[in-house]
Amino acid sequence: MIVEIENVLTAEELESLASMLAEAEFVDGKATAGWHAKQVKQNLQMQKKAPQAADLKKLVESALKRHPLFNAVVRPRKIHSILFSRYEAGMSYGSHVDNALMGQWRSDVSFTLFLGTEYQGGDLVIEHADGERRYRLGTGDAIAYPSSTLHRVEPVTEGTRLVAVGWVQSIIRDPQKRELLFDLDTARRSMFAREGKTVEFDLISKSHANLLRQWAD
Repeated sequence: MIVEIENVLTAEELESLASMLAEAEFVDGKATAGWHAKQVKQNLQMQKKAPQAADLKKLVESALKRHPLFNAVVRPRKIHSILFSRYEAGMSYGSHVDNALMGQWRSDVSFTLFLGTEYQGGDLVIEHADGERRYRLGTGDAIAYPSSTLHRVEPVTEGTRLVAVGWVQSIIRDPQKRELLFDLDTARRSMFAREGKTVEFDLISKSHANLLRQWAD
């Protein structure tokens, strides 16, 4: 399931991020790519040991954790490996799949958090069996998608594309099961808002809870 998540960051958080990133040192992004992805990765990333790194990562992680849609869709156990990437004109990231393991953590869900829109090109393209879909979201918005997908970033033709990217180990490993739980949760909340606590609501809630109990790891 691919989900666009609006307003992950507040205006104040975006201002704070922009200020810290303006002073950060960026290095060749190939340093964090897998052996095959290095061949198609052309971008810059904030140095992992930059003085601002810990505060920036904490800000992004906190914003995601408080967002109800992110939690309902992703069901995070651990948000990890957050990187801040910059694409100047001519830079891109060719088709690749994210590493299954990053350190001790599994990558079940990938996310891209958009930190600006002052650029041309640079679409995130996610490949599907029936074709491709392109994504370019507003400042402070994010997209979450299964880490198992092939995806790429088209060449930036003008301006600077600035994003935070990261990965999540979910308590629900299987993306189809995550989607089923999300659909059930959405349906029962809608039913509750419309009709209150009915027998039907209780049955859906029971099924949702028991599936979560069965599938969580």
